[in-house]
Amino acid sequence: MKSIERELHCPVCEEMVKQPIVLPCMHSVCVLCAAEVLVQRGYPPPELPPEPNTPTSSPITRSPRQTRRPPPKTDRLDRVIRTVCGTHPGRRRKDSPPVIMLFPCPTCGKDVELGERGLADCLRNLTLERIVERYRHTVSLGSMAVMCQFCKPPQALEATKGCADCRSNFCNECFKLYHPWGTPRAQHEHILPTHSFRPKVLVCVEHEQERLQFYCRSCQRLLCPLCKLRRAHSGHKILPIALAYQTLKEKITKEMNYVFANQDSVQAQITQVESGIAQTEVHSTVAKEQSNQCVSELRSVLVERQGALAMLLEGARAKRAGALNAQLSEKQSLLENAGLLTYTQELLKETDQSCFVQAARVTHNRLVKAIEKLQHFSLSADPSFRHFQMDVSRELKVLSSMDFIQAPLAPVIDTQKTLAYDQLYLCWRLPQDSAPAWHYSVEYLRKVGSSGSNGTHCSWQRLDDVGGTSAVIDKLEMDSVYILRVRGCNKAGFGEHSEEVYLHTPPAPVLSFCLDSRWGLHAERVALGKGQTYARSVPGMTLLQAADRALTSCDLTSDLLVADVSITQGRHYWACSVEPGSYLVKVGVGVEAKLQEWFHLPQDMASPRYDPDSGHDSGAEDAQDCPPPFCFLTMGMGKVLLPKCGASNTSTGPLTAPLPPRLGLCLDFEKGRLTFYDAHSLRVLWEGTVDCSAPVCPAFCFIGGGALQLQELIANRSTEQNPPRRVTIQTRATDAGH
Repeated sequence: MKSIERELHCPVCEEMVKQPIVLPCMHSVCVLCAAEVLVQRGYPPPELPPEPNTPTSSPITRSPRQTRRPPPKTDRLDRVIRTVCGTHPGRRRKDSPPVIMLFPCPTCGKDVELGERGLADCLRNLTLERIVERYRHTVSLGSMAVMCQFCKPPQALEATKGCADCRSNFCNECFKLYHPWGTPRAQHEHILPTHSFRPKVLVCVEHEQERLQFYCRSCQRLLCPLCKLRRAHSGHKILPIALAYQTLKEKITKEMNYVFANQDSVQAQITQVESGIAQTEVHSTVAKEQSNQCVSELRSVLVERQGALAMLLEGARAKRAGALNAQLSEKQSLLENAGLLTYTQELLKETDQSCFVQAARVTHNRLVKAIEKLQHFSLSADPSFRHFQMDVSRELKVLSSMDFIQAPLAPVIDTQKTLAYDQLYLCWRLPQDSAPAWHYSVEYLRKVGSSGSNGTHCSWQRLDDVGGTSAVIDKLEMDSVYILRVRGCNKAGFGEHSEEVYLHTPPAPVLSFCLDSRWGLHAERVALGKGQTYARSVPGMTLLQAADRALTSCDLTSDLLVADVSITQGRHYWACSVEPGSYLVKVGVGVEAKLQEWFHLPQDMASPRYDPDSGHDSGAEDAQDCPPPFCFLTMGMGKVLLPKCGASNTSTGPLTAPLPPRLGLCLDFEKGRLTFYDAHSLRVLWEGTVDCSAPVCPAFCFIGGGALQLQELIANRSTEQNPPRRVTIQTRATDAGH
């Protein structure tokens, strides 16, 4: 029992709880402590519980020894009531609306709403009081002895019984005196002596005569039969108190048994915590020494730099002082009694002309220089040392912001560059205010099951020590959803993870190919980029000449591009992007011979008999059940034209959808089915059929101006030189020999 003393303390007064009440946050405090806190916060006086009724409180049962007992001392409750009553005078109910009291719970640190009645709406924690009472009796300290309330003070005896109905403590003699046989008092319930008497059962705070017989799981409150009928609890899960008692008791018993059964784990965790505390002290000492060493190194560098700067200043001072001293000597020679003027006076006394000219030339030059310097005087050196002032504001800012290194912030994933194709390509960047990262750790996992909340996940896999801000992940399963995240690392450790991104891998193996320019290409209108993965069509004179016949026909010329590979079996996936400003671009597949035949012959492109999307050809009326030899999807002007799905939709025209940034195509050769996707989300746009009785190949058709780009393999991005391409071009059958 001594080990639970910490659980029995009031969080306000930090002493053993007395008459604890349960706050709405389910924490308990003394009722007197709660009243003091509310008064200190300026709330109106709370409704405090009255003093316990004892046999000495009524005139009928007043003890004859009452007059001889000393007056009771003023306790804390009396001081609170006197302070409250002296500070807040009473007021009528209609003077102002009721005040909603907010009590600052010291345990959870939240302001809990007590309601209009304040503390009167809080139930008394009788269970905690009983535990405190058992604790006091178990400890059995002499200072906690309970004395009889009716014995004469000089001869007061220790109480042996307490009466729950009289709410008083008695010795054996006084108990018999106040509970004589044959009277109703003899039926009172006697308990162990106590300092605080509790009601026998909990009653409703609003309906004082009603017992709490129900428990609302939604509100987590005890209810009486009248409170249960309120509209506020309609639709709530309400249980009988016996069922709630049994359920909660079983849960607590199960949890307690689990803790008891895992005492070894608890002890191991305690050992880890103690080891962590010891390591904290050791590591903090090491970090402090390293910090002091860094500051000492800075100090030594500053001292060294200070000496170097002082030497520079001293050298400049000596040089300038020498120049000024030389100038001073020169000026002093120009004085009246100086040597130059005296020498010149003596030189002028010479009468021999040849000797005078020989000796006076040097003196003349000296006098000319002296006169020039006299007329244009300036100091030979600057004595201000303005160029030796130091600006250390930047260094002071750096030193003032000097701090311990922080772990990198959560990276931001670039969703525009991140994609799933033949491999997963993940690209990210650090926020501007983040600490630098030495390397990164990329984590990914495959999501199994549906894409909803019921999907399960495999274990996380990692790519450690990633140097740049991008990573490539290979060896993935097709048609699967992968979750990716990344975090940075430096000397301070790993930072937080980035937000998770979901990428859907293609539904089939990726087909790698280039554009074949050997047929169907008009060089004056269509140009291929480097690597033959980019094509641009520019409308020229042919389209202008076709527009001249717009009133009679629409004989437009189309430019056809096909892949340099043909498909004869299996399932294949590829992707491309069409510029939104393109006029008309058709993307799909077709039988090679039919494509060459249809797109090389002049045709009326406006006729539905030659519209590849319409499913009509020259023999469509004769062979309705045969699949078409090609399947195309038309894009242009930022839209995608979704063809009609069947005869049931003949009454309505084709639908349009926004042009996705990347268009994905998946061909199932065995089933003769081509599916178009939004390559970013792998959302199905449209599905069509195609005749796969002969080799088919991807094809692209331009009508007017436009451009498209084939999706580059991610594997080629990480290699400087692409491996040699293995192209399998089958011999295209033509009708020339038939």
